[in-house]
Order: sequence, then C-alpha cells, then structure tokens
Amino acid sequence: MNSFKNNLISVLIFTFLFLSVQQSSAQNSKSVQIDSLLQNAHQLGLFNGCVLIAEHNKIIYKAAIGFTDASGKTKLTDHYRFHIGSIAKEFNAVGIMLLKEQGKLNLEDPVSKYIPELPAWASGIHIINLLQYTSGLPDVKWNRIKNNAENMEELKRTEKLDFEPGSQYAYNNNNIFLQRRIIERITGLSFKAFTEQYLLKPSGMKAAIVDPSDTDKLIARAYNNDKTEDDLTYPIDGWVAVTPDDFYKWAKAITDFKLINPASTRQILEAFGPGQQGGLGGGSMDGNKMITHKHDGTARNYQALLVSTIPKGRTVILMTNNQQNNLYAFNTSIQAILDNKPYAQIKKSVIKGYGKQLELMNGREVLSFFRKMRDEHNKEYDFDSEATLNEIGYNFLRKDKFEDAILVLICNTELFPESGNVFDSLGEAYYKQGNKNKALQNYKHSLELDSDNDGAKKMIAILEKSN
Repeated sequence: MNSFKNNLISVLIFTFLFLSVQQSSAQNSKSVQIDSLLQNAHQLGLFNGCVLIAEHNKIIYKAAIGFTDASGKTKLTDHYRFHIGSIAKEFNAVGIMLLKEQGKLNLEDPVSKYIPELPAWASGIHIINLLQYTSGLPDVKWNRIKNNAENMEELKRTEKLDFEPGSQYAYNNNNIFLQRRIIERITGLSFKAFTEQYLLKPSGMKAAIVDPSDTDKLIARAYNNDKTEDDLTYPIDGWVAVTPDDFYKWAKAITDFKLINPASTRQILEAFGPGQQGGLGGGSMDGNKMITHKHDGTARNYQALLVSTIPKGRTVILMTNNQQNNLYAFNTSIQAILDNKPYAQIKKSVIKGYGKQLELMNGREVLSFFRKMRDEHNKEYDFDSEATLNEIGYNFLRKDKFEDAILVLICNTELFPESGNVFDSLGEAYYKQGNKNKALQNYKHSLELDSDNDGAKKMIAILEKSN
C-alpha cells in the first residue's frame, strides 16, 4: 500500500514538473516571438520605448528598446520614466472617487461649491459631468495659456458653455483641470502631493514622478521623426510619468480595487455613451469583477497604451517616446501571439511614406506603384492590411474621382475577398457614382460576409426602396 502511495506521489510530482516545464517553455517561445516583433519594428524606425507584458499575473516579457532621446547616444533601460498622456487622467479620476468614498464630496455637487470664483455656469456643472466629459466646458486654450493660474483666469473670462451640462460628450482637458483643482480645494494639498501620498505610495509605485522637469534624471525625452525634441513640461500640471514596472503596479491597483471599491471603479470605467471615454478610459465589469481595462494616451510625441484582460491575468503595456501611431497594431499582434494565433509584423505605412507621390497619381498609376512596391519592399512596408488601398480609394472619393476610386477598391476586394468592409467601401463608391445596381450588389455581399454591418443594412433598404 505504501509502495502504491509512493508511486502515485512520484507520478503526481513528475506530472506537475512536466506541466511546469511545458508552460515555461511556451512562455519563453511567446517572449521570443514578441521580442522579434518589437526588434524588427525598431529596425524599421517604428518603435522606440518600453514594453511590459504579464500573463497569468506574472511578467513574462519586459524590454527597453531604442534610445532615451533624439541624439541616439544613450540606450533606454526600464528605469526610465515616460509621460503617458491622457492615461494620467486616471489619477485625478481615482482621486475624486477616493474623496467620495471618504464622504468629502458627492458626484452631484456643483463645481461652484468648491471653486466659487468661476462664473454662474459652474453651478450647473456637477462633478460627475467632469468625470464623464459632459460638462460643456470649452477646451484649454493651449496657444495662449502657460500655467494653471492663466488657465483659471481664462475660465473666469468664459461667458458661456459649449452646451448644456449632461446633454453631450466632448473630451477635453478643462474637465481634468477642474478635477485636480477640486481635489486641491478639499484636501489642502497640491495635486502632486495628494497623488504621491494617496495614490502612488499605496499602489507601491516608487519611481513614478508627477510633472518631471529638466533637472530630473531618468526621464525619456520625446522627439519627432525629424529628431526635434519636445518640451518636457505642459501648460497645466498634474501629469504623472511612469516606468513600466510602476505602470503595471498602477494597472493592478485598479483591477484589484486596491484604492477604490468596485462601485466607484464602475462609475469611472463605464463611459457616458458608446465609443466614448470615462475617467479610466474604457472597459467592462461583471458584477464586482473587472473584466477588461483599456486606455491610450498621447502627449506630443509620447504615446502609451494599457490593455488588461483580467480573467487571463493579462496586461500589455506599451510606452514610446517617438510617436508612430501604431501601438494598437502592436497590441493586436501581441494578443495574437499570447493566444497562439497567427500575427502580423509591424511595417511602415505606404501612405505615410509616399503620400505626396500618391496624391499626384490616377487609379491605374496607384495600382502599378502599389504592385511594384509590394514586390520590392514587402518586408519593409505593410501590404498585409486592407487599409492601405481602402484609404487611397476614399481619397479619390473625396475628390469625386469615382472611376479611380472604383478601380482601386475593386483591386482591394480581389486582395481581401473575405472582408465585408472592402465590399462595403466599393458599394459606397458605386453609390456615389450613381450606379445603384452595383452598389446594391456590393452592399449585399458585404452583409453576407459581415452580418453585423448595420451600415450595409441601411443602404440596402434605401437602394431597394428606390428601385
């Protein structure tokens, strides 16, 4: 009997070790693929920054790729801090909800209760409107103001709102600005001091810094493709710069409800309407459990993206100091790798690289150029996506060059015959040309490929009614 137990224990131990080795090997393979994806993109000038990826709540990949600034002399490390653009608004949104949980404010409180020196319109804006970007406030006058005091004076001179509070959505930074000022009025602390004491420290963030200056060390400097560096500071303050490790700690503090409870989290995660943003960007919850959390941010040539899928224990963090507008494309490929699915390499945009030349071509010339580029530069430029010819086709449509648009879009349907979107685009081109029969034919085929295409359904109804 003891021999049987010993054998059983040995089998179980062997099985556990075997599965552990298999899992570790699979994660190593994924890390190698992810690293290859990023390094190839870096060689093409398409990524310079830091990456952190967690799977099953463990960091499986972390890298700093490229250089700290435009000079290209100092290599990045994961100790460097990056501005994260609009993602930094999460700190004031969480701060507001923290004060609400402490009973120091209500979301229905008017802004005038805390900032009485603002015009009469402030009594009609509630704190919830600031969190949902439904205040009606005009945006910050970036070309005029230089600091907080000047922005507050600009608001005092504002005679009326852009719309009635709560009636529309308009994302802008004056909503964020007033959230930060309300936190200051209630706590008696600067927003920087409040963030450090009540948000960064409880989250375990030791390297993050609020409003870094030129004298601070280990700050990645953003620059454009002409190697011109951005200013580090911004006209209104309160912007948190983070390392990849601290960014991950913040993401976990949100998803694990370390700072605020699930009910408060839901109020700033879910937006006013579809396709809009809340204080935490966007995401979903199931009861008191968070399912997803996604947020992107841009600040001059800094860009950042956070995508968390909580049931998988998965977080993808991307930060760059050389904006290429491709972080979502990276995320798509990284998610595919993590899911053991085929993925696309990140390549240069034909339109971005040759836009001026393409503007001078007709449809036939575009297709000739496209085919030549595809044959000779396939490893460097993106020909795997339907978006390139689709965008060129729409550019012809905007100029009422219908025959050129149709020629290009027909080619796109031949290259991507399983895409409902490309047939929808061709249908639109025929419709604008006045060829209703071919428009109807392509809209119907688009709907066959994509049954959720509500736009195609509407156009089919219009076209069938007109026949």
